[in-house]
Amino acid sequence: MNFHTRKWIKPEDLNPNGTLFGGRLLEWIDEEAALYAIIQLENQKVVTKYMSEINFRASARPGDIVEIGLEVNKFGTTSIDLQCVVRNKMTYDVIITIESIILVNLGPDGKPKAHGKTEVEYQHIRMKNKGLA
Repeated sequence: MNFHTRKWIKPEDLNPNGTLFGGRLLEWIDEEAALYAIIQLENQKVVTKYMSEINFRASARPGDIVEIGLEVNKFGTTSIDLQCVVRNKMTYDVIITIESIILVNLGPDGKPKAHGKTEVEYQHIRMKNKGLA
């Protein structure tokens, strides 16, 4: 699992209990999943179609740093299926797990479009293949 994005828990991210608001965390996860899909599918038009059960395992408090990890489960014809783990950067305690987040690749007409991808492409390999490295 690759962990790229880190978020610092600030007062505006808290619920009435003084811990990280779950909706804020889901917003961050959805954005990170969309960015990951856009980069992998090389298309800025993707939408979230599905999120499986969301398992909140621990809380985060003000000042904590959390990191969002994503990994590809599989590539569909028009979709990409990701799994997600969010953990505390300092303690490595798992805060949330999501087994499946499905994002769909869209064409110019806003309808699902085949993307032709079958495996994860890393930036340095993509650049080399395009003669940029």
